[in-house]
Amino acid sequence: MAVIRRRLAAALAGTALATMLTLGAGAKADAPPAAAQGYTPTAENLAARQWFQDARFGVFLHWGLYSELGGAGKMGIAEWIMDENQIPAVHYERLARFFNPTAFDADAWARTFKAAGARYVVITSKHHEGFAMFASKASPYNVVDATPFRRDPLAELAAACHKAGLKLFFYYSQLDWHHPDYFPQGTTGHASERPAGGDWDRYIDFEQAQLRELLTHYGPIGGIWFDGWWDQKDTAYRDRWRLEETYRLIHSLQPAALIGNNHHQAPFPGEDFQMFERDLPGENSMGFNKAGISDLPLEMAETMNGSWGFNLIDDQYKSTATLVRSLVSAAGRDANFLLNTGPMPNGELQPENVQTLKDMGQWLKRYGESVYQTRGGPVAPRPWGVTTQAPGRVYVHVLDWKDGPLFLPLTQAVRKATLLRDGGTVPVQARPEGIELTLPAPAGEAMDGWDRVIRLDLQ
Repeated sequence: MAVIRRRLAAALAGTALATMLTLGAGAKADAPPAAAQGYTPTAENLAARQWFQDARFGVFLHWGLYSELGGAGKMGIAEWIMDENQIPAVHYERLARFFNPTAFDADAWARTFKAAGARYVVITSKHHEGFAMFASKASPYNVVDATPFRRDPLAELAAACHKAGLKLFFYYSQLDWHHPDYFPQGTTGHASERPAGGDWDRYIDFEQAQLRELLTHYGPIGGIWFDGWWDQKDTAYRDRWRLEETYRLIHSLQPAALIGNNHHQAPFPGEDFQMFERDLPGENSMGFNKAGISDLPLEMAETMNGSWGFNLIDDQYKSTATLVRSLVSAAGRDANFLLNTGPMPNGELQPENVQTLKDMGQWLKRYGESVYQTRGGPVAPRPWGVTTQAPGRVYVHVLDWKDGPLFLPLTQAVRKATLLRDGGTVPVQARPEGIELTLPAPAGEAMDGWDRVIRLDLQ
């Protein structure tokens, strides 16, 4: 792979990269991101935000060179194997020689996600390893130029998603363990053995060039899902990402594209939604979701087992019941649920994940009206469950209640209460400061035990 490094160095030394950027390298904003001013969402962007909240369920895909190693026989997050196993970039590059996912079928993927009830898809265009999973003129270190596959899977997936009526978002890592100009290094990637030097602003130019490609070569996209800002959060470079400039580039190319950044901070100006990694909004079991909850659309990202990327030995699959409850719990907190699967190196989805997605789709066929196009309900989340709401209706999601009548501090008058599973009547009794529901026992089928949903039609 020495040829890749020579070609990359040549591109960086010349002017080819600079000509790809219409914004140029002029303004190198050193001010803190929070100081960025002047972002006013367009009408298209505001409409896209509403669509995003209505969608409520998306599928996340972590796929890259790391998929080939499958975690190397260790539990943990397999997509970090370059850093975890301290593999130098010069050796890690060799994985590209063997990346040939001949079983990849974008249409089959899209059919699976559509049947699961997902409304959008997020896929890694470049993860921390620095390898582009798309055709990129900004660097030869990409799936078309550096692998025997010679195809652009993101172009194929974009076409398949468009045909299936799914919006496609691109994950993009700001952190890069491979690029020589990602310097100074932050808190990760210190074993990559890259040169002890580089031009930070030239790296940001490169990043913007790749974002321009993603925003101009794949048709209308849902947005950009950033990750990796946190790598520099404790260095002097935390405020030199030129975020305002980068966000302006994205919004100028596709005004409806939504920007989110997994930086675990309060949202920066120019961002359109706030995500929470493996935690419901307001919770912090992972230790890094310390930011408060903003007024932007919200999203929770979660794995189907332990790892984001494919891990050969990770059989800790979450049950469909657990994932449905997470989906419902997110919706009750006015957040989307983004559920991850790590495709295998041959291009197939893990069969265990496919089955779980199918089962979730069956649940959503019956109960989807209590999730899609709803917002967080009038009753705040309780230990027993959550509520969601739509105009004229409230949905009560009973996740854990074994006692008798259930009291709700609901002030609106209820015209009718019915079980969503079969339309059966649920008795309602007015009480001081609320109502009381007499809940029937769960039905015999497992699906009803995951979440008893009562629809309240309001007067």
